[in-house]
Amino acid sequence: MHGIVVIGLIRRLETGNIMPKQNNETDLEYKQRVLDPLSDSMCGAKWYNATIWLGSGMTTSCHHPLPHKVSVEDVIANPKALHNTPKKKAERKLMQEGKRPAGCEYCWKIEDVGRDNISDRVYKSNIYSDADLQSAHALDFNQDVDLKTLEIAFDRTCQFACSYCNPAFSTTWVKDIKNNGAYENLESDGRNHFTHTHDSSQLYKYTETNPYIDAFFKWWESDLHKTLDELRITGGEPMMSGHLWKLLDWFKENKGASKTRIAINSNLGLESRDILKLLDRADSAPLDIYTSNESLVQQAEYIRDGLEWSTWARNMHLLAGSGKLRGLHNMCTVNALCLETLPEFLSYLIKFKEQYGRDFPSFTLNILRFPSFQSPLALPDNIRTLHKDRLQQWYDKNADNELLHEHELNQTQRLIDYLDVVKTPHSDAFDMPKLHNDFKQFYTQYDVRRNKNFGTAFPSMKEWYDGL
Repeated sequence: MHGIVVIGLIRRLETGNIMPKQNNETDLEYKQRVLDPLSDSMCGAKWYNATIWLGSGMTTSCHHPLPHKVSVEDVIANPKALHNTPKKKAERKLMQEGKRPAGCEYCWKIEDVGRDNISDRVYKSNIYSDADLQSAHALDFNQDVDLKTLEIAFDRTCQFACSYCNPAFSTTWVKDIKNNGAYENLESDGRNHFTHTHDSSQLYKYTETNPYIDAFFKWWESDLHKTLDELRITGGEPMMSGHLWKLLDWFKENKGASKTRIAINSNLGLESRDILKLLDRADSAPLDIYTSNESLVQQAEYIRDGLEWSTWARNMHLLAGSGKLRGLHNMCTVNALCLETLPEFLSYLIKFKEQYGRDFPSFTLNILRFPSFQSPLALPDNIRTLHKDRLQQWYDKNADNELLHEHELNQTQRLIDYLDVVKTPHSDAFDMPKLHNDFKQFYTQYDVRRNKNFGTAFPSMKEWYDGL
């Protein structure tokens, strides 16, 4: 799985197995009891969680703030600098003071909608103990912090080229740009995603030594495996990376040496033998699999180019029915195109829950912001309202469904509110004519390059699309 927008939250609340919240405490009550007394902007992820792209040496505290560079010199001297960067330390100071770091805008937008909406900083904080959060708030902001949850990508190797992704996270996207050139006539904030091969995302050839990967394995083998609660591996498609199998082999050879849980993001566009190879290593450490999909059949295949629906569905059944996983999770990247069948897709996931249990799969709804022209908010009011109303109908029908987790219902409601109230994906995306230009320009070229047809895949938007 690839892209900052599709990298999911590292959290155990999705399984319902570990929940620091008090019995029967709601997400809002937890926020008011734990976070608000510490700080109006406190988020445990800024201390205890990191996403690190080892191919490019970039990091962020979660999947919402834009990533920033980690110094090579710093990680050679101190592998913990992969996480404890000067930028993160400055943002910790702001949170301790009750101020809002600008990069965390996604959560502020959700919270400022009102309606008691719960932002991701609450979900990301409630996986840590109250004592951990209190300790973080009291620490000197310059002090290095040991990670509890970590998300890494070894490289960008991937056989998919999803529409909302880009060459920074997919080698198939790299091939598209190399073979067909840049996408032309784009004007909005997303234009640079599709104009070059993002070579800075893969600084080192696969035959070269990568100091960031070296730093990770040094940190891992020294003490990270002793302190880390959960490690999530993303990509690209991580099961196409030899570094993943090296790590899994470490667990197999050192069974019991680490209590770290492993979570792997996979597009599940793999042969059955690859899934079985993975399951063969599932006895070495608690294992969760995260995948990403947000629409049905032809629309899923349109959005997530490279996906074969039948392969994805087969692998979902293989994993859900294996009895070897701690959890199976689906991350919905909510974009302009998926809304047409999102309610039906969520009902499809409920059928899995009915067959295999409420955690097989659980799901999250992560709202796409970049590139802005693929955001749900790029749609005209009438289409967005139509989709909002259909999603509300789905929510009303399923609000009492015991197979659904609290966070699944909460995130559905916040998406409904987001579609109703929020007008722009982020503060710099406000020029609707540019967004519509880029929507039409991008998908017109996407269709030619990928042998697809927008109007056939999305009939409810065809008239509007043709008129752009």
